[in-house]
Amino acid sequence: MAKTPPKKKEVKAKPSKPEEAPKEKEGFRGIVRIAGKDIKGHVPLRRALLNVRGISHSLSIPVSAALSSQLGIDPSVRVGELDDAKIEKIDAMLFSLQACGIPKFMLNRRSDRLEGVDRHVIMNDLLFAFREDVESEKKMYSWKGYRHSYGQKVRGQRTRNTGRTGMAVGVLRKAVLAQAQAAKAAEAGRGGAGAPAKAPAGEAKAAPAAAAAPAAKPAAKPAEKK
Repeated sequence: MAKTPPKKKEVKAKPSKPEEAPKEKEGFRGIVRIAGKDIKGHVPLRRALLNVRGISHSLSIPVSAALSSQLGIDPSVRVGELDDAKIEKIDAMLFSLQACGIPKFMLNRRSDRLEGVDRHVIMNDLLFAFREDVESEKKMYSWKGYRHSYGQKVRGQRTRNTGRTGMAVGVLRKAVLAQAQAAKAAEAGRGGAGAPAKAPAGEAKAAPAAAAAPAAKPAAKPAEKK
C-alpha cells in the first residue's frame, strides 16, 4: 500500500498592522461644491460629474473631453485638489454646455418652447423647466396633462397591476369588518342591560291563562228619566 504523505503544518499568518492613510497634499479639501452640489474631495472629476442633476453617464464622456480640451483640466484628477479658479471655470462650463461642442441630440432642451433655441439645463433649472412643462400640459388639457392631473401614468404603461392609487381593498375590508364587530358588541351590551328579569315557573304558566280569559262586560248605563 502506498503511504500517505504527512500532513503539512498550517502556518498561521500574523495579523498585519493597519495601513496608515496616505497624507494629503497641502490645500486638499474634503468637500468641494460643484454646480451647487457638495462632492467629497477624493472623488475623481469624471465621476463627480455624475452627481450633478442633468448630467448622465453618457453625457459625462463628452463633458470630460471638453474639460480636458478647452480648460486643460485632467478628468482623472481628484476634486479636492482643484483650486477655486478651476472650479469657477468648471461651473461656468456646466451651466452652458450648449456652447461647448456637445452634440445636439444629447441636450435636454432642444428647440426650447420659450426661447426656441437648443440648450441644456442642470440642477434647479432642470426641475423648474420640468415643472413648467407639466403645468403647461395641464392648462392645455392634453392627454398628458389629463393623466398628470389625476396622478396616473403618462407614457402608456399598464395600470392593471401597478400604478394603483387609493386605499387597498384588503385594508378597506378589514376596517369594515372591525366596525361591524364593534357594532355587534355594542348591541349585545345594550340587550343584556335592558332585558327584563325571568319570572318563576308558576307565574309564567299563569300568565297565558289570565291573558286567555275574556274581558268583563262594562256595566249597563242607568235609564234616563223621561
